[in-house]
Amino acid sequence: MKSLGITTGLAVLCLFQLCLSSCGDDDLKKAAPLAKNELIKNRDRTIGVEIIYSDSAVVKAKGTAPIMDKITPKNGATYQEMPEGVKINFLNDSLKVKGSIVSDYAISKDVEKIIIFKRNVVVVDEQMTFNTEELTWDQNKHMFYSPKGVITKPDGTVINAVNFSAKQDFSVFNFEQGFGETYVDKNFGE
Repeated sequence: MKSLGITTGLAVLCLFQLCLSSCGDDDLKKAAPLAKNELIKNRDRTIGVEIIYSDSAVVKAKGTAPIMDKITPKNGATYQEMPEGVKINFLNDSLKVKGSIVSDYAISKDVEKIIIFKRNVVVVDEQMTFNTEELTWDQNKHMFYSPKGVITKPDGTVINAVNFSAKQDFSVFNFEQGFGETYVDKNFGE
């Protein structure tokens, strides 16, 4: 019986050595090139960010973000990511808040000159509130775009909008395939 235990022990030891020998240098040589192909060259994190947007030396908006990561990919253009959201207040000429955008996430792409707001995006303006899951600001065109969202007007009108677009100051907005509820003054038509 003792010889059977020693034989079994030797067989297990040989099997263990065989398994270890199969983990050769070839696997390590394959892993090294993967590490060289990293996607991000550099990432700089800033905590408690305040962003000021001006046009022709006039302050138009102020934004805050708890965290902003400036990411420099190995191949591509630099961009800023705000993983914990952003709040932007639009200002009038006397620097009073006239509207705002809040979102749970945002990314600003430098080359394209666009900012994409995502998740729980809420735009508040004097003439409406717009709720959506994605809103893009094109700085070159001075326009906002969203694939869909809900517009709520001060009079209680609610509109589900598809292909929403608005001027940068939200003074004019357009959408397609809208449907919803509206309220008409009881004296309408008199």
